[in-house]
Amino acid sequence: MRRDSIFYALFRQSPSLLFELLDSPPLNAEAYRFDSVAVKEPKFEIDGVFLPPDSEAAGIVYFCEVQFQKDELLYERLFSESSFYFYRNRTKFSDWRGVVIYPSRSTEQSDTLPFEDLLGGHRICRIYLSELGEIEQLPLGIALMVLTTIAENRSFESARGLLDRVQQSEFSTQKRRDIIEMVTTILVYKFTDLGRQEIEQMLGTSLQQTRVYQEAKEEGREEGREEGREYECRSLVLLQLNQKLGSLSEETIAQISTLTLDQLESLAIALLNFTTMRDLTAWLEQIC
Repeated sequence: MRRDSIFYALFRQSPSLLFELLDSPPLNAEAYRFDSVAVKEPKFEIDGVFLPPDSEAAGIVYFCEVQFQKDELLYERLFSESSFYFYRNRTKFSDWRGVVIYPSRSTEQSDTLPFEDLLGGHRICRIYLSELGEIEQLPLGIALMVLTTIAENRSFESARGLLDRVQQSEFSTQKRRDIIEMVTTILVYKFTDLGRQEIEQMLGTSLQQTRVYQEAKEEGREEGREEGREYECRSLVLLQLNQKLGSLSEETIAQISTLTLDQLESLAIALLNFTTMRDLTAWLEQIC
């Protein structure tokens, strides 16, 4: 399950969500925007960067890492990339912070001795989702993050609880639809062997009301595990593109519908650096 992609889709939809995890968020948290950046010479790709508004004085840049698998060189990479990016953009920012999101403490890098000063200070915040509390009591955005870690035998019960909260909320229709799609996407990723009707029955809602299902229906990708993976990847890519670039034309959706699983995975990485619809068009022209 590509949980990092789901988290970054969440952050792109609502950048201020990251700051709900922090004890001392910036006063202008609502004005931050989420992005990914590339730093050349050496070549670095940083997926999770929260940038302060350009219209204000130099602010704090936040680097976020979602880590669901043990990586014994995570901090070496994270501090190298973030420090180099900060060095290259020193005039834009007054300071920097790092946020690392783990499912639990057992996933964290074992040898942290070279970084004890940083990890023990205020500059780095480590979030362990298993320690945030019961999912039913958490703010909705944070609860979506925790849903990715819930045991499979509790996933549908927890997801139904989130959907009930969404229906009772005062969110706009679009906001509710976005959250329903995110809950659905998380379940589709967790239960690749289940068919549509089984998921509908266990979730207690109709997936026909979401773009995730509509895309799957139009593309006919519900048969077989491999086809299921392709439909899941395409659904998440389309969701991310819609959130980052706005509504896609029918022609563009049709082009994306013809991509193979490998091409979709490449697009999922490439779109992190897209800023306009022209970037997507140029990428598709190269592929198609």
